[in-house]
Amino acid sequence: MSGTSASQPPTRVMIVEDQQLIRRAFRTMLSLEPDLDVVAEAGDGLEAVRLAKLTKPEVILMDLQMPRLGGVAATRQILADLPETRIIVLTTFDTDEIVLDAISAGAVAYLLKDAAEADILASIRGETRLSPAVASKVLGAIRRSYKAEENAGGDDGSEEALTTREDAILRLVAIGRSNKEIANELNLAEGTVKNYVSRIIDKLNVRSRTELAVKAVKSRPK
Repeated sequence: MSGTSASQPPTRVMIVEDQQLIRRAFRTMLSLEPDLDVVAEAGDGLEAVRLAKLTKPEVILMDLQMPRLGGVAATRQILADLPETRIIVLTTFDTDEIVLDAISAGAVAYLLKDAAEADILASIRGETRLSPAVASKVLGAIRRSYKAEENAGGDDGSEEALTTREDAILRLVAIGRSNKEIANELNLAEGTVKNYVSRIIDKLNVRSRTELAVKAVKSRPK
């Protein structure tokens, strides 16, 4: 459980999940956290789009396989209207392609529904991450996704080169390490790692930590 100061309002969260029992379980978990406030729940993507416009959540927990409108399409529509909203995918792993679709749609984190509660809460509080389990499963898909682009010369080389330290941090991001875990592994302050990650995001012209993971996988030797 994490506290929140009187001067800082709780983070507004929306839960999007078509299974009522799972949706209720997430709400119960979040209700125990005073710095988090569940402002809306939706059982499908269309309802999520409608409620997002009304309640303007800061963070959305998004399922992918839902009736009427899936999570990827809902993510795109919500971010078109509310680009500052952070969308965290929480789903059972389906196909490689849907993971890549969710990342390209703008999801900032991708976790499995059986992820540890601490990982889910950390993502909601701003530590965007790609679950290590997901990272290992989508590795092949990401490589395949970029193979055609690389063969066609799609990379124009315009990205600023990374330093040795930045490259090391990027590789750890790719396998799902948090800032704290990277700091411990590289013997750095956690704030220093956070600054490095921000700089890498700028250099590689991506939107989130999750996209950094994609970039890192893309650059690995085949």
